[in-house]
Amino acid sequence: MAELFIELFSEEIPARMQARAAADLGRLIAEALAALTPDAIRTFHGPRRIALAAQVAGEIPPASSFERGPRANAPEQALAGFMRKHGATREELRLADDYWVLERQSEATPASRVIAAAMPGLLRRFPWPKSMRWGDGSAFTWVRPLRRIICLLDGAVVPFDLRDGDDDGHGLCAADITEGHRFHSPEPVAVTSCDDWQLRLARRDVIADAAERQRAIAIGLEALAGKQGLRIVPDEGLLAEVAGLVEWPVPLLGRIDPAYMDLPPEVLQFSMRVNQRYFALRDADGNAAPWFAFVANIAAEDGGRAIVAGNERVLRARFADARHFWDADRRTRLADRVPALDAVTFHAKLGTQGDRVRRLVRLAPVIAYAVGADPALAERAAQLAKADLVTAMVGEFPELQGVMGGYYARHDGEDSAVADAVRDHYAPKGPADAVPDAPVSVAIALADKLDQLVAFFAIGEKPTGSGDPYALRRAALGVVRLVRDNGLRVGLLPLIEAAAAGESEAANEVFQFLIERLRVQLRAEGARHDVLAAVFAAGKDDDIVRLLARADAVTALLASEDGANLLTAYKRAANIGRIEDKKDGPHTGEPDPALLRLPEEQALAGALRQAQEAIGADLAAEHFTGAMSPMARLRAPLDAFFDKVTVNAPQPELRRNRLRLLAQVRATMDEVADFSRIEG
Repeated sequence: MAELFIELFSEEIPARMQARAAADLGRLIAEALAALTPDAIRTFHGPRRIALAAQVAGEIPPASSFERGPRANAPEQALAGFMRKHGATREELRLADDYWVLERQSEATPASRVIAAAMPGLLRRFPWPKSMRWGDGSAFTWVRPLRRIICLLDGAVVPFDLRDGDDDGHGLCAADITEGHRFHSPEPVAVTSCDDWQLRLARRDVIADAAERQRAIAIGLEALAGKQGLRIVPDEGLLAEVAGLVEWPVPLLGRIDPAYMDLPPEVLQFSMRVNQRYFALRDADGNAAPWFAFVANIAAEDGGRAIVAGNERVLRARFADARHFWDADRRTRLADRVPALDAVTFHAKLGTQGDRVRRLVRLAPVIAYAVGADPALAERAAQLAKADLVTAMVGEFPELQGVMGGYYARHDGEDSAVADAVRDHYAPKGPADAVPDAPVSVAIALADKLDQLVAFFAIGEKPTGSGDPYALRRAALGVVRLVRDNGLRVGLLPLIEAAAAGESEAANEVFQFLIERLRVQLRAEGARHDVLAAVFAAGKDDDIVRLLARADAVTALLASEDGANLLTAYKRAANIGRIEDKKDGPHTGEPDPALLRLPEEQALAGALRQAQEAIGADLAAEHFTGAMSPMARLRAPLDAFFDKVTVNAPQPELRRNRLRLLAQVRATMDEVADFSRIEG
């Protein structure tokens, strides 16, 4: 195997496009050079370059081909067509078994020739989300002007260029030259391999590997913050983005003007993040610190003092804008902004945000009763929940919707439970997001998500395998987490039906969607999602807490030796019943005690009577773990029954009686869960 190394060096690539571009390069190389069996593919990406290293075969080995043509007596036109199709001459053909045949032996093809032939087309069709033209009018496009191409095979340049007919492709051709840091080391430098490339770039103030840059940034920022007794607010997305903006990261700290420290910490953080790509800091108590962190792409001779001063000036201007929004927004009460929501479209088929608020106001008290919240406070929170959408601050920073509404509601003197509910009603937005637990907050968060789900399902805008433009999966998982994390004993169907307001089909679809999201969550947690399906099939329970408690009890039973053997016996009984029912079933009803001739069937019938009474009582009392014990005790008599009793006895009355007994075993177990749905 030989090392293939490619670097595509350009002007600055947008950070959001770099990782995808590197992945696309790896995929395209694997496809285009499949005949060379590429292996151990590694990709690199950064502000001015994407690169790839891979192991490839040194050549495509020789191959023979055999093509049978027309018969020997076929018309001349047929033979001519065969030769034209394969680019053959009459001298290359021979007769075999009364047919013309063409046999060819290809020579080995060097890897360099395969690569040189594939690369121009690959680069011309590279799938950038956005591309540009530049310079002399060449039709070749790239995300930003492409300046250099390295293509090496075991250290030797693979020669190719980007010419395409009269288009010179900007005169770009493969070489072994790259460049270091734009300011520190801009001189061209020759490289011989991927390792040599990384080493020479490191000596020229470029960290080629994105993950390494990201680690260097994180470590550097934490070290600077630690010296001040502070910590960086975690932000993996910003960290990855900044790693795509710099080649030689130099972490720095700046001071925030004390005049702006009374702004909400979320405003400070988002203003810094969105506008400047700065990191927020917290003190030991978790309060916003009057510092910000950022990463320069240059090691300045003055230690970065001038860079810090410049960034502090820029930040003051940004915070001055935020101060203006903050002060202006608070001059109008949140409640007085609600009418303006009638001018804000929510969805073309679902009306305005004002229409949505009216739905939430109707739904919130219903949910409040179910979760133990004050209905009046829930109704007030629902009325105000969307009002911050028409504030200046949320217009500037949409990520702060809800958060700003909470601040403005508190400023207006609203009840603290109302303000918190307005702040939290979008939560949880993701798996790492905290789940609100205050009753009014829970009620409004559920109302918001259930309304979203029902509304979009009602107009046919459901998630598909390829897309979920309205984040309905996230909303459904939010409902599941709100119920699970808070241990809410609520029936979901009545709440969904209240949100649907008569759209019964949409309500049923949303309920099934929620249960499916619950299965997905359990699968992600490593739980037995098949057990959940089995428990749900036993009775469509809409109390998630009860459903999960029941599933946990069944899972624990199956983990025991008795449970595993009982499942095997159940499936045997189910198979017998299914086969015999097709013949002359169904075999239902009470078995006749007088026909229980053998001790083993008598013992099973007795154990079944005891189990039915105990299981029924435990299920009614929701003692699901307790219900498993009498069911587990069926294992021994059921095993003995199958060992000693012939179900399909010659006497018809004995056969029917024994089939009824097995049917009762299945029915008793199915009260707990449909064990036929359990894997294993």
